[in-house]
Amino acid sequence: MTERADFLVIGLGAMGSAALYQLAKRGASVIGLDRFAPPHTMGSSHGETRITRQGIGEGRDYVPLVLAAHRIWREIEAETGAGLLEACGALVMAPGTGTASHHGKPDFVRTSIRAAEEFGIPHEVLDGREVARRFPQFQGLSGDEVAYYEPGGGFVRPEACIAAQLSRAAALGAGIRTGVEVLSMAQEGDGVRVETSAGTFAAGQAMVSAGAWTAPLLGAPFTDLLSVKRQLLHWYALDDARAYRPDSPVYIWMYGSSDTEYFYGFPPQPGEGSVKVATEQYAAATTADSADRTVAPAESAEMYRRHIAGRLAGATPRVVAAAACLYTVTPDRGFIIDRHPEQDRILVVSACSGHGFKHSAGIGLVAAELLTEGRSRIDVAPFGLGRFGTAEPA
Repeated sequence: MTERADFLVIGLGAMGSAALYQLAKRGASVIGLDRFAPPHTMGSSHGETRITRQGIGEGRDYVPLVLAAHRIWREIEAETGAGLLEACGALVMAPGTGTASHHGKPDFVRTSIRAAEEFGIPHEVLDGREVARRFPQFQGLSGDEVAYYEPGGGFVRPEACIAAQLSRAAALGAGIRTGVEVLSMAQEGDGVRVETSAGTFAAGQAMVSAGAWTAPLLGAPFTDLLSVKRQLLHWYALDDARAYRPDSPVYIWMYGSSDTEYFYGFPPQPGEGSVKVATEQYAAATTADSADRTVAPAESAEMYRRHIAGRLAGATPRVVAAAACLYTVTPDRGFIIDRHPEQDRILVVSACSGHGFKHSAGIGLVAAELLTEGRSRIDVAPFGLGRFGTAEPA
């Protein structure tokens, strides 16, 4: 027996839960499928917190997405009472000389400043001396650093965001099927047929937001465009939290010129007595099914030795917790929001390259518009497949 709807959403993490909610909000007939039970710890959207910032150093094209996301999260908070977005401030810092890169984008701090200026986002530009005065948790500063400070930045709670959007979607009539593995999918005539471990589903259109499982599901050209990278999150115990004032921001600290000479982190959460920090790696690839989701003590020790020691006040090498997550990355570390080049009833919203969660609620809105109206009010042409030399959808 085939279960039918107007739309199917495959993968209910950051992007899928947001799109499911937006489709249900429009009164659409929609079913969401996930092989696990989101929010879960198998993909990219776990670990308590994700940085959000609106002056986007990856480029101006991303700014409308995050502005929409902040608005949507505040709307959901008002509807549900859930705490999703904490505007504790965001600090992005780099050496004052040179053009430190992040996510493959050079001159990241100054690009953030230009984006904020263009879109009227409240911000300040600080030097290292002012950073040290206002935020004494940062140690070892030379004083000539350049920093972008955004008081409206902060962090979102990924598990809470996903859960709230799925709950709202279900309340608005969406079908949610968890524990369902998608085995294959194909466009047939004027619709899409999806074979799963729980039977067959059919819809007029489908959206794939399966993260690290996207390339194996869709095949070419995504097998050539997407790679999966294992990333590590670490929580280190504090022996003295006095440097962390109530206005302590989230931060991205590029202390060198390369993409590997940096780390990011969060202020201590109430009652935890620890700080969460991480860096990123893009050298070693893995797969969704083979990735090691445990973190070895030696990996946390190396993270502390290389990045944290001498830079964060009060942070000790004692590990309170650690976790692994997955990034699905494109060659230019940008997003993909586009129709499948050979199956135009399949919308692909995946490969957020490690900086997608803050945009996810806005991307869900874009996806719902593309599926129901055929166009989006936010320009997503920069996230099309054509930039990789892949044929545009028919």
